[in-house]
Amino acid sequence: MSVIAANLQAVHQRIAAAAQQAGRQPQDIALLAVSKTVSPHRIRAACQAGQAAFGENYVQEGVDKITALGDLRGQLHWHFIGPLQSNKTRLVAEHFDWVHAIDRLKIAERLSAQRPAGMAPLQVCIQVNISGEASKSGVAPSEVPALARAVAALPGLRLRGLMAIPEPEDDPAAQRRPFAAMRALLGALREDGLDVDTLSMGMSGDMEAAIAEGATMVRIGTAIFGTRA
Repeated sequence: MSVIAANLQAVHQRIAAAAQQAGRQPQDIALLAVSKTVSPHRIRAACQAGQAAFGENYVQEGVDKITALGDLRGQLHWHFIGPLQSNKTRLVAEHFDWVHAIDRLKIAERLSAQRPAGMAPLQVCIQVNISGEASKSGVAPSEVPALARAVAALPGLRLRGLMAIPEPEDDPAAQRRPFAAMRALLGALREDGLDVDTLSMGMSGDMEAAIAEGATMVRIGTAIFGTRA
């Protein structure tokens, strides 16, 4: 078994254990392998080990990998998870399957207009600055309902839910608080009549806390591919 395959197996075991402790089913939590700075060769190895969803932070790097791995296009799902500038929306709309970091309506409107007609709707999440950090992208929790309604109405997109990168915490109880707030925000959108099902939250250092609070997708890089250079 390759190192990447062994790492993937270990991550799935962590997800299963966290799900069991939270009284949830492991299959209800998707694993997104964060592949920024990871070579196409190593992504191919992860695919051979059963991983299908990959997350990229940089537009051109991601597009280059999608092109290099074009023979696997039917097997792979590509998620754009980094901050997105207006001048890069067309490339993302034309190549990716998901966007996790919608933080203003203008970006969503551009993605909607630029999504090719023959492609499936682009699956999108709104990024929430749940810890209120000045250095982080994302909308304030109070702005989520209005933005969600506006994004959900756009053609070519399907609003799936919310994404967050909370401020790092070592204490498990402190880790859970922002994730609990995210769960409440998603619940409020559902009560508002929106068909949303995704909480993209939790990384290598806090995935157990995220799963305990309802994460449906965890974004894991280091625990799969090792420490980045």
